[in-house]
Amino acid sequence: MGASVNLAQVVAWGGFAIGLVIGFVGNKTHFCTLGAVSDLINMGDWGRMRMWLLAIGIAIVGANGLDLLGLIDLGRSIYRTPDFTWLSYLVGGFLFGVGMTLASGCGTKTLIRIGNGSLKSVVVFLVLGVVAYVSLRGVLGVVRVGALEPAAIRLPGGQDLPALLSQATGLVRGTLQILVTAALGGGLIVFALARRDFWTADHLLGGITVGLAIVAGWYLTGHVGYGENPDTLEMTHFGTNSGRPESVTNVAPFAYTLELLMLWTDASRTVTFAIAVVFGIVLGSAVHSVLTGRFRIEGFRTTEDTGNHLAGAALMGFGGVVAMGCTFGQGITGVSTLALGSIVTFFAIVAGAAATMKLQYWRIVRATEADPVRVE
Repeated sequence: MGASVNLAQVVAWGGFAIGLVIGFVGNKTHFCTLGAVSDLINMGDWGRMRMWLLAIGIAIVGANGLDLLGLIDLGRSIYRTPDFTWLSYLVGGFLFGVGMTLASGCGTKTLIRIGNGSLKSVVVFLVLGVVAYVSLRGVLGVVRVGALEPAAIRLPGGQDLPALLSQATGLVRGTLQILVTAALGGGLIVFALARRDFWTADHLLGGITVGLAIVAGWYLTGHVGYGENPDTLEMTHFGTNSGRPESVTNVAPFAYTLELLMLWTDASRTVTFAIAVVFGIVLGSAVHSVLTGRFRIEGFRTTEDTGNHLAGAALMGFGGVVAMGCTFGQGITGVSTLALGSIVTFFAIVAGAAATMKLQYWRIVRATEADPVRVE
């Protein structure tokens, strides 16, 4: 028992360190997936989108490199399951994209803003966490399981691209994993670095650090935390909520964090990797805010602002659970496993965010035309 507890604690503390780095660097470099979509849609600026894509490319190369070396097994993760729940990926991803636009940021950005002193983000965190919990184990879970998850395609060999290509071509899966990793991961890295105007300290620091943080999460939970359970004598991934290898994601961990805080005296509840990352991101961001003098208490401006953030948080909580992740959980961590569902979810999130931004812009234009003096 002692060895397993120690291993779980190592994983948790490692997750906390990874969160610290993401929070500090994310705050410094303005790493923001919503900002990436907004900059591209509204201004045609690819800077932060390239930063996001650079992180994905590095995560793909790093995670699959570890997998090919036998240090971790990505096949054990939740992303490579044989059930391709296409409707969940599309609906959940789209709703999450809408929600993060209304709430001014994804789950990770919410944590970074809490570190900056945003009371709005504290509310978003609470609502997102509660709705995520209800979507995991409550009444919304009935909707998820009954209405969305049955729309699935069974892929016995797994839904990762190398496995799908292997079944289609008859080629060796390991060879295809190398080729797909080089093509997709390497291609994203080359694309991100292709423009010289992208080569700023913040862009490079943000993309490289986040990508490596995802790889570190995989190694920590998939290798360091993988050992024999003295109670069952079975090999176990210690310190994770799923009992599988994990990396950074920020939807379900909000629910796990609230559950831990509410049931703190329950000895069976422990700080897991995912929960530790949540605390780490907030503290890392707060350290940067204090050191740079950017810490400011911020509240809601108007009733509409409050409503948007509440609705956005709820949509992220439900959509993120349905899609099995967020812009980090599916958009980087999931894509790093080369899972088809994660790639579909990535585009669904971007589509949801882009559609919401277009609608918001249309409403502003319409309001301006109707009453230009009032808008000014």
